[in-house]
Amino acid sequence: MDKPMEKEIRNERPERAVLVAVQLPNRPDTGPLLRELGELAKTAGAEVVGTLTQDRDRFEPGTYLGTGKLEELRELVLSVNADLVITDDELSPAQQKNLERALDVRVLDRTAVILDIFADHARTSEGKLQVELAQLRYNLSRLTGQGTALSRLGGGIGTRGPGEKKLEQDRRAVRNRIGQLRRELEEVKAHRELTRKERTKKGVPVAAVVGYTNAGKSTLLNVLTDAGILAEDKLFATLDTTTRLLELPGKQQILLTDTVGFIRKLPTELIRAFRSTLEEASYADYLIHVVDASDPEWETYRKTVYETLDLLEIREKPVLTVFNKMDVAEGEIHLRDERAEKTVRISAKTKEGLDQLTEALLEMIRGGKRRIEMVLSFDQMSILSEIRKKGELLAEEYLPEGVRIEAYVPSELAGKLDRLKE
Repeated sequence: MDKPMEKEIRNERPERAVLVAVQLPNRPDTGPLLRELGELAKTAGAEVVGTLTQDRDRFEPGTYLGTGKLEELRELVLSVNADLVITDDELSPAQQKNLERALDVRVLDRTAVILDIFADHARTSEGKLQVELAQLRYNLSRLTGQGTALSRLGGGIGTRGPGEKKLEQDRRAVRNRIGQLRRELEEVKAHRELTRKERTKKGVPVAAVVGYTNAGKSTLLNVLTDAGILAEDKLFATLDTTTRLLELPGKQQILLTDTVGFIRKLPTELIRAFRSTLEEASYADYLIHVVDASDPEWETYRKTVYETLDLLEIREKPVLTVFNKMDVAEGEIHLRDERAEKTVRISAKTKEGLDQLTEALLEMIRGGKRRIEMVLSFDQMSILSEIRKKGELLAEEYLPEGVRIEAYVPSELAGKLDRLKE
């Protein structure tokens, strides 16, 4: 029997994990994916002690790996004293169960690890509700088929209630909780839509800050607006949406909204659960796409972000791509983004290039507005406050006949001003 102190020490050490991936034809190289899976495992609190890959034409339906490779994995797990095996692909309930039986250790897939990280990092009530919903949907399928037959009863009137098996009771409880979470999130969504309508009334443009996880979105928002968001060198360090006001040159204001970081193989359940949060980007006027220029995989990550945006049907927004972490980028890098209106190079950490960033953002906002020069008579002064609120007032000069103004204004307001001249 273990002594209490030995048990405590063993529980405190990180779980030792072996990472496993299958290389299928015409799919991305497993090397970068395994490195990313290692970062996910580390963020979740595990220590990676081994990796294993197998080239196959397809996944083995019952065990994910082929028989020979499964035996090799079992020997590796024993040799490194692993507690855990993590696969890069999502496992079916049967595959997970068969692997655990063959390896005699816990087996998780990439989705389970990401869900665990989200559960640990969610801070707001909305974030916690979204994570719980994603976890329950993921785990519901894993209740199916566990144990023997679901019930000895044939179903129908009189067969429900005390006679049902524990598994069916568990599934019913999970479904009930899922229904409750959906209702609560609908209430949050309704509140979010009201907030958006209020922002629209004020006429302040909105930019959603998007990007691959750990690209530096939160650090950038902190530097620009003193948002006070947790910013760590970890995947998914922050999950909760934050919106802050940024004052640009010429007294032009813009709201910046942080969003959940994207990642390759982002679990479908997470996209479904976090859809209302991710949709902040669809309601924004502009996208600020933050890319980690120091990462050799930056181009792949950039494409992943656009694929996720396409999945959310966000395709027509003006994009300002910000190549971040230039202070640690090595060698000559040909940085480009064909989908962006503008690109800038910065370091949010050293604040290099921030002036160029704010200037580029201002130019994008002005690009959707019209420059006007006119004299407002004193009985037309009520529109001046609307120009200040919805546009960018560059100059005003009081004259005997009224006020001469120079401003950038939205097309709708420009039309209104044109009618005043008639």
